[in-house]
Amino acid sequence: MDKTLTYSELAGPTVPPLLNDTIGRVFDATTERFPERDGLIVRHQGIRWSYREYRQRVDELARGLLLLGIAAGDRVGIWAPNCYEWCLTQYATAKIGAIMVCINPAYRSYELEFALNKVQCKAVICAEKFKSSDYLGMLQQLAPELDSCAPGQLQSQKLPHLRCVIRMGEGVTAGMFNFANVCRRGAAEPMDQLTAASAALAPTDPINIQFTSGTTGNPKGATLSHLNILNNGKLVGDGMHLSEHDRLCIPVPLYHCFGMVMASLACVTHGSAAVFPGDAFEPRATLETVAEEYCTALHGVPTMFIAELDLPDFADFDLSSLRTGIMAGSTCPVEVMRRVMDRMHMSEVLIAYGQTETSPVNHMTTVDDSVEKRVGSVGRPAPHCEIKLVDAQGKVVPVGEKGEICCRGYSVMQGYWDDPERSAETIDSEGWLHSGDIGVMDADGYTQVTGRIKDMIIRGGENIYPREVEEFLYTHPYIQEAQVFGVPDERYGEQVCVWIKLQEGVSLDAGQIQEFCRDNITHFKIPRHVHFVEEFPMTVTGKIQKFVMREQMHRHLRAEQAGETEA
Repeated sequence: MDKTLTYSELAGPTVPPLLNDTIGRVFDATTERFPERDGLIVRHQGIRWSYREYRQRVDELARGLLLLGIAAGDRVGIWAPNCYEWCLTQYATAKIGAIMVCINPAYRSYELEFALNKVQCKAVICAEKFKSSDYLGMLQQLAPELDSCAPGQLQSQKLPHLRCVIRMGEGVTAGMFNFANVCRRGAAEPMDQLTAASAALAPTDPINIQFTSGTTGNPKGATLSHLNILNNGKLVGDGMHLSEHDRLCIPVPLYHCFGMVMASLACVTHGSAAVFPGDAFEPRATLETVAEEYCTALHGVPTMFIAELDLPDFADFDLSSLRTGIMAGSTCPVEVMRRVMDRMHMSEVLIAYGQTETSPVNHMTTVDDSVEKRVGSVGRPAPHCEIKLVDAQGKVVPVGEKGEICCRGYSVMQGYWDDPERSAETIDSEGWLHSGDIGVMDADGYTQVTGRIKDMIIRGGENIYPREVEEFLYTHPYIQEAQVFGVPDERYGEQVCVWIKLQEGVSLDAGQIQEFCRDNITHFKIPRHVHFVEEFPMTVTGKIQKFVMREQMHRHLRAEQAGETEA
């Protein structure tokens, strides 16, 4: 850092230069450099492919999709948990220029119908089922015409753009292609058409649509290009100092940027092995994978690391091969970060921050940062990203003051698919993407995320940032996890509410929590409502759903109030 900042505005480094290429061409270049290195390991499916085998399988699927009439610009949905088919689909669609649409594995019929129609998916590749979700059944419910149509010839009333369903697994379903058969057919085709399709693609072509999980309204489809996500994955890998000698354990979901960009693309751009412990996160399987596959890196959101650390037999797993990884997805409690560094041997673990709309990383700590910076901030602006923090009038705030985090640069999405109005609300006329997150930048350019604009609690005219209260509560030795949010209050407008998960085998009551806060934090920040829970409502990516907690608590308080009135 050459000079001390006065205002909260800073650009990241401009070296190394960005890759001005497509995902498919970079994938092929990596396989040529490291053909016999492990490329993909999917333990629950018994898959262990070198990069040479990985490329062969990707090319077979790509040629199979071309045979079905899938072309550049067509939208292809992928609806499945983590599996090798997901990985093949990611790179096969990238090679032919089809836009892969990531569909949340937890979606139900209504959400699926919206997503497929919003982006006009021509094809969908899906698993048979996952947990309580019967994927094929939901598709048949939405498109009963599948029962009587030839595969690839769907004409559906509810899904008018969908022509082709490709199902995973060995079963045969009316109106659907089988994934393995599509690959087999592709294997028999010459490379000419695929080579020509790949050569015609440009780095700025859209290649991926990610649905953002908004708390209200329908999801928005963030549209990302080769340039966006290829470089984001590469720069995240650079930050971890990845090489062909690294093996990254990936328990985070592929349908989210964390899995497909910060994990899969980070590996492919560096020749590292992508190692999947299961179809979804399970703490024991994750630690077994790290130990048995000698993984050097591990990704996760804070709740995942907490679950791993809290396993009763945690000490039985040999994690000494680990050195790095990314913790992201939500703000990380300081104590959790310290435990990960000390007990999991991840001395070089990094914090990454951003949003789907920035591909997703725009801030990241470095392995050279002090422990204090790595546990107390999300780092400085990532390479080729400009960051500024602004007030409600859009003016850059001085260092040390709270402001909305805004980003500009290569990683900013092209916009929300077919939604110019919401795109314009998020990306201003100068190209700045407004995150909705509140942060504070210090004089060295490190940013601390303190909350979200919509998460801010306004109690009697006082602004309260939940993150501040949460960090204090984490200093209590009996509290494992705390989530703070606002609930309506007739007198003050809002009151502070906290949901708390205690450490195993201990007990506290609301009065003890409030007494712990008294004289330690400002009186208006002390939680008025304290609720103890065993689990928190979460998305499949491990993000806490505060809006669900808020709704449940609001109903509970109204019912309580009604009872008092009747009494």
